[in-house]
Amino acid sequence: MRGRDEISGVVWGTVVGDSLGLPAEGISPVAIEKLGWHDNWKHRFVLGKGMLSDDTEHTLMVLEALTEANDDVNRFRTVLARKFRWWFAALPAGIGMATARSIIKLWVGISPKRSGVFSAGNGPAMRSALIGAYFSSDLDKMEAYVAASTEMTHTDPKALVGALAVAFCAANAAKPESCWQYLEGLAKYEVEEWPALLSLVREGVDGEWSIARFTESLGLQVGVTGYVYHTVPFVLFIWFRGHSRGDGFERMLTDVLNCGGDSDTTGAIIGALAGVQFGRSGIPDYWVDPIYDWPRGKSFIENHIQCLQGGTVARSPFFLLQLARNLIFLIIVLLHGLLRLIPCRMRRRFFTH
Repeated sequence: MRGRDEISGVVWGTVVGDSLGLPAEGISPVAIEKLGWHDNWKHRFVLGKGMLSDDTEHTLMVLEALTEANDDVNRFRTVLARKFRWWFAALPAGIGMATARSIIKLWVGISPKRSGVFSAGNGPAMRSALIGAYFSSDLDKMEAYVAASTEMTHTDPKALVGALAVAFCAANAAKPESCWQYLEGLAKYEVEEWPALLSLVREGVDGEWSIARFTESLGLQVGVTGYVYHTVPFVLFIWFRGHSRGDGFERMLTDVLNCGGDSDTTGAIIGALAGVQFGRSGIPDYWVDPIYDWPRGKSFIENHIQCLQGGTVARSPFFLLQLARNLIFLIIVLLHGLLRLIPCRMRRRFFTH
């Protein structure tokens, strides 16, 4: 397992990327620029504060399962399945369709080995960076735990490729140049599209392409979608590009968020990779301090990080507390939806402070 600063970095990087990207989810790059956010990323979810979405919640549930698993992948699978069931019962907003269908199957008694549905959504990739950082010195265990996490909800091989790519890069964040060979080897799981996509990423990085040119090559001019073969190649391009340019955490996350679309998830993944690369000390406090959530607040998250490193069990919040929080969260999400009916120039007034 990596050191405390790096483990803290992957968790807090996920939290920051998720919470900053949440208000921009589904917004195009053009709209982001019109709103004046592209060079001024700060928390705008509610009254200048940030909250957390499913990207962070999944990562924290993985963390909880890791602390309870006691180095047993079957135990990890069982615990994570239980976490998912009760998380779903608390009515989380914005849950992916594949994840929802899988958890319903878990609730009716189907084994977590057979509960997944054929989908190539982002769910597994958004929760796999922590697994990579945790098993950074044991490739076999990393792959086994990522597979257990992935196949519980998504059975399309593309989902596994995306999750393994993120996990391996998190495990080797200090030396990104060493990741290419492993990433190429993921073609053993899916050979039709992954090799060409990875080749495109490498061509873009080596050729010093602009971000606009790369997103255009994937057809993502209006925002990054929730398809794992859009999200992961895009994030990898930003991460490898940022490393070659000497970019820090803030620049990498800003570049991702400026491209819009599924911004809470792309933000969470690049935040995790940059977080483990630069550590918690490399994440600006002005992006951490305004995060206010409950019952999964900052002290809850910090306690979970300590539990993971200390080998003690990290517990989920009480179900009824999470249900109450999710209802409040849903109201805020609906208010954001109403605001999007207003032209961008008028909406800027709501996010000035």
